[in-house]
Amino acid sequence: MVRRLTRRGAAAWLAPPLALAALWFLASAAAIPAKAWLGQHLLERAWARTVDGSAEARPWPWADTWPVARLAVPAHDVNLIVLAGAQGNSLAWAPGHLTGTAPPGAPGVTVLGAHRDTHFRFLEHVRPGDAVTLATPDGGMHHYAVTETHVVDANSARIAAIPSRSTLVLSTCYPFDAITPGGPLRYLVLAEPSSEHRI
Repeated sequence: MVRRLTRRGAAAWLAPPLALAALWFLASAAAIPAKAWLGQHLLERAWARTVDGSAEARPWPWADTWPVARLAVPAHDVNLIVLAGAQGNSLAWAPGHLTGTAPPGAPGVTVLGAHRDTHFRFLEHVRPGDAVTLATPDGGMHHYAVTETHVVDANSARIAAIPSRSTLVLSTCYPFDAITPGGPLRYLVLAEPSSEHRI
């Protein structure tokens, strides 16, 4: 004899798996801010070790990146550690220094990249004249002022370097409200050395 499952019986049978699924989703959601908080704490510790003279102070043992600078944009309440390399594994945690460009604070063009929907979301609101400071592990404080912004094609854009001068470029994908990741367009913020801006 086949026994029919009543609505009440079906609800009683489904309740435990649904409760477990709900708990799993809640735990996963809570893990995201916890992971972000822990990541920032570990980045701060790695930056402190870097400033104290440790070479390639990795924020966690398996990391393949390390702090190379600290970026501040006071008008937008931004204070971020910059990691070596602008690849996905470093950009998940912080802005990255694009390999092959001038080291932070050095003469030439220094390019820092980050995601448009996280660390560099604020670039949409940056304006010419905004102060930018780049701290380097040797204790240097390099002051810049934003001079211009551009939307360029990443496949063909070139930035001319003045050998005796340092230019800072902050780069992110564009447009800011795009639904799909990536794309060929980049939003660039160019900043030139300034002695007038201090934080």
